[in-house]
Amino acid sequence: MKKILPFYLGALWAILWSLSSLSHAQTYPDRPVKIVVSLTAGATNDLIARMLAHKLTDVLKGSFIVENRAGAAGTLAAGYVAHEAPDGYTLLLGNTSTLAIHSSLFNNLNYDPARDFQAISLVAESPCVLVINSSLPVKTLKEFVAYVKTHPNQVAYGSPGLGSPFHLSGELLNLQTDIRMLHVPYKGAAPALVDLLGGQIQAMFDNPPNLLSHLKAGRLRALSVTSDTRIAQLPDVPTMAESGFPNAQSTSFFALVGPKGMNPNLVSTLNQAVVQAMKDTPMQSQFLELGANPMTLSPAQTTSYLDGQVQKWAKVVKASGVKAEQ
Repeated sequence: MKKILPFYLGALWAILWSLSSLSHAQTYPDRPVKIVVSLTAGATNDLIARMLAHKLTDVLKGSFIVENRAGAAGTLAAGYVAHEAPDGYTLLLGNTSTLAIHSSLFNNLNYDPARDFQAISLVAESPCVLVINSSLPVKTLKEFVAYVKTHPNQVAYGSPGLGSPFHLSGELLNLQTDIRMLHVPYKGAAPALVDLLGGQIQAMFDNPPNLLSHLKAGRLRALSVTSDTRIAQLPDVPTMAESGFPNAQSTSFFALVGPKGMNPNLVSTLNQAVVQAMKDTPMQSQFLELGANPMTLSPAQTTSYLDGQVQKWAKVVKASGVKAEQ
């Protein structure tokens, strides 16, 4: 009897914990939920978070708000969420930088993307476009690669900052084509675009919405999109694979995560709410206007996706030799 009693007590505790967990998921949220973003108001990450928060408020009949914690290349926001209580009331709309690149870019990162976060769902993927100043004497990606090979370290490409997906997309192209473009980091995409238009730099990877008016005016020339399929905004621009460089494909992503240790029932509740929210046709259209393709995955699929992104970008960071201090 003495041996049996602990077994029954353990089973009873498990049942009570399960019922408590289910009850918590059913009553969630009973206070405001913060979705933290690592960029300032108006950035794509912020706009996507606000649209998602609005729809989650409708779906779950609670209050979802966005909190901007910009700074330290996004590590401030990610580190904050990683160390919060795993109760579902502090979430992170992470991106390629915070959830994939930073783990290999920084020597002293204050969080571990794989260890410290619970994946909830992928939210969107965003392709970028390789564009050049139209004065450069090339028309295709193959011609561009050949041109850079004969002008090593003379063709400069800009990015919004060291270690950003736009920077590392260039490093990935360097790696896969054995060319050497010169990287010029800026404090944001806008000043880089100004210098590209002015001819101070020759190339840039950027989101389609920022480029469309300049492409239509003929000031810039699009060579390739980095996604695995062509995009609706630029149907005549080939992919990296179609241009002959399939291993140079890349996309940025946005994913909703929370602190590790979240209740599985709560994770499921949030995932289902995101899936329902992302079915909203007007919101899908707004995402597409931002150059982001809305999509969702299960928590397990999202975990696998994020792991693959960490491994992919770690190889690029290592090959490029780029390192940063937090």
